Amino acid sequence: MKIKDVACYLLDAPLERPFAYSQAWFERRTALLVEITADDGTSGWGECFGPMTKAMAGAVDFLKTSLIGQDPFAIEAHWEAMYNRTRDHGQKGIAIEAISGLDIALWDLKGKALNLPVHRLMGGPMRTRLQAYATGFYRTRDPDQLSMLVAEAERHVADGFGAFKLKLGFGLKSDIELCETVRRKVGDRVAIMIDANHAYDAANAGKLARAIEPLDIGWFEEPCVPEDIEGYKQLKSQTTIPMAGGEAEFTRWGFRRLLAERVVDVAQPDTCAVGGISECKKIADMATAYGVRCIPHCWGTGIAVATALQVLAVMPRTPPGLHPIEPLLEFDRSEHPYRMAILKTPIVPENGWVDVPTGPGLGIEIDRKTVEKYRVG
Repeated sequence: MKIKDVACYLLDAPLERPFAYSQAWFERRTALLVEITADDGTSGWGECFGPMTKAMAGAVDFLKTSLIGQDPFAIEAHWEAMYNRTRDHGQKGIAIEAISGLDIALWDLKGKALNLPVHRLMGGPMRTRLQAYATGFYRTRDPDQLSMLVAEAERHVADGFGAFKLKLGFGLKSDIELCETVRRKVGDRVAIMIDANHAYDAANAGKLARAIEPLDIGWFEEPCVPEDIEGYKQLKSQTTIPMAGGEAEFTRWGFRRLLAERVVDVAQPDTCAVGGISECKKIADMATAYGVRCIPHCWGTGIAVATALQVLAVMPRTPPGLHPIEPLLEFDRSEHPYRMAILKTPIVPENGWVDVPTGPGLGIEIDRKTVEKYRVG
């Protein structure tokens, strides 16, 4: 079997209700999907994380020349070759996001060729289902934001989620009010995490953490800009709320300092950005060696969700034991016209839990008609 072709699919769709996080407004949902096809017709799909889809497609086009005609099963060799080909110019960002999509597609292709799910190829499963936490709580142009966000929290609870993540970074007073109000509404039965998307400096992030510490917050994600390593350390010394980060970090080399210096309590590599399935597993194993929990970031289409599930199925427990702290699946609940529509069988939580797909490869089938419906390049 040899690799015959590598194709990119740029998807785009407008949102009915644009929404914002602390850094920007989203008016549309975009995605870059990658398909690798072998000479026997078997193909695998991957996804690259990030809004710069045209630039990532260019990087994929650059890298695919090293894959055409090669053995699709030699995934480790391909990863090293692609990284070495771009490391002088792209140790982070677009180049690694492109490698991520290609790596995922290679794992999917291999699983399909061998009629095994990726998690079986990787030595698992350690677990066959994951508790999901709902991501959402973005701001809209609704005049009563607080009531809207509280209603969203109540919907997630009604849908069976036992955990969700609040989007913060809209001012200390507003953030504190939201956290306090939501905790009162849902009570102690629901786990609450927070994510500021690096909206604060260490001083104001510290004020926020101290104010909401009594609310039993599961983790504080991206309180400061990812480059501010000392700011993370400063925050850790000021609060008992665990620090989380890594969404904006890349490869095992990028995570090495975060883990070695215990910058974060929860490492959050995004499989579609960090270097794919191959690299995410290495980071998870490395995190175990440092006693740091690893809970991947996930914000994309059904391909991204299926990929995260395959990795989560083999993720080591940190720490192990009779009552381990199991990893969670991030499940985006915000508006997305084609998130699950591109799958013939959507991945849907049941009472807040999601089964790991057991079909070949990523365990999903792509609805090509839907892909073409939203394809713009």
